[in-house]
Amino acid sequence: MADFIACPDPAGVADPALRRVAEKYAAGERLSGDDALVMFRSPDLLALGRLADHANRSRHGDVVTFAANQHINPTNICILRKTCAFCSFARLPKEDGSYHYTLDEVWAEAAAADNGLTREFHIVGGLDMKAGLQYYSEIFRGLKQRYPHVHIKALTAVEIAHISRIEKMSVRDVLVALRAAGLDTLPGGGAEVFGQAVRMTIAEKKLAGSDWINVHRTAHDLGIRSNCTMLYGHVESLEDRVEHLTMLRDLQDETGGFLAYIPLAFHPDHNELGRELGREGTATTGFDDLRNLAVGRLFLDNIAHVKTHWIMVTPALSQTSLSFGVNDLEGTVVREKVYHEAGAKTAQSMSLDEILRLIRSAGKVPAERDSLYRILRTFEPEPAGVPVAA
Repeated sequence: MADFIACPDPAGVADPALRRVAEKYAAGERLSGDDALVMFRSPDLLALGRLADHANRSRHGDVVTFAANQHINPTNICILRKTCAFCSFARLPKEDGSYHYTLDEVWAEAAAADNGLTREFHIVGGLDMKAGLQYYSEIFRGLKQRYPHVHIKALTAVEIAHISRIEKMSVRDVLVALRAAGLDTLPGGGAEVFGQAVRMTIAEKKLAGSDWINVHRTAHDLGIRSNCTMLYGHVESLEDRVEHLTMLRDLQDETGGFLAYIPLAFHPDHNELGRELGREGTATTGFDDLRNLAVGRLFLDNIAHVKTHWIMVTPALSQTSLSFGVNDLEGTVVREKVYHEAGAKTAQSMSLDEILRLIRSAGKVPAERDSLYRILRTFEPEPAGVPVAA
């Protein structure tokens, strides 16, 4: 726990509705769904940011963590290619650009960026009928044999449910088998927005929101920790966002299994949804990006970590978000594909020096963590009197 930090004075909040939320927060009361709606609707972004920054610094001080991680996407072949309107990554088996890695190609992908510092493999892909339990078990075992020190965070709830269906096994049995093969934690992808009407519009045949929750509930019951996400900035309403966050908070109250919350910005390029909305080339706004992070910090009071995904919102906005409730920065990554297919203009990786510079020049203290958010090493803050480069 960080040293005591004075709470912002609610009297300084110009928006009357947000001021009432600030008063509840200052009194230590849990915020309601109605309060979350107020925060999403308030034009007073700076006041919201001050509240979220207080909540974050009260828990984490000025430390911002990151992981030395590497993304591996073994296949982009997906049976939902025609029904997930927001996805730019998926391909049909014989479509141009489709691929399915052999095991040797997975080993080559892992080795290509190996510098002895990678501590996490982040592995997700499409719903490929040829990517079942044996395929992923062999991948995990092979990676663990080659990199026994590296944590495997792999397979969204949607992928777990897909393996369950094609193998005719329960979700629990799939998770038990994958854990025996080397799976350590689950990422939070595939959640999108849980509301049924939204899901019918953007991902008609994708795993239902309640089923996504049940996969994570099962994982938590087995001692497998996970992350959680929300895809925002498409057709969802603010009420849909609050419903989604409430379901996440309720499961965390029940299991305590979520490690971090990561809001994900919709990218509209090269996908059907972006074309239907006339949004190609138009990203989410910085205002909404910061607001989603701040609301997540304040409303999800039982999830310790809030992560900014610099690939999706740019390093500059991720740096700004470190004063809006964020304590964790997506790490080195290496060869990110999913969001770059959707038009992300950011780099596909970030060096350690770049990460340290970004965090330090925000006035924060960088710290490398493992996948369970245990700090491995802390770096010195920016030396006093040293000018920050432009």
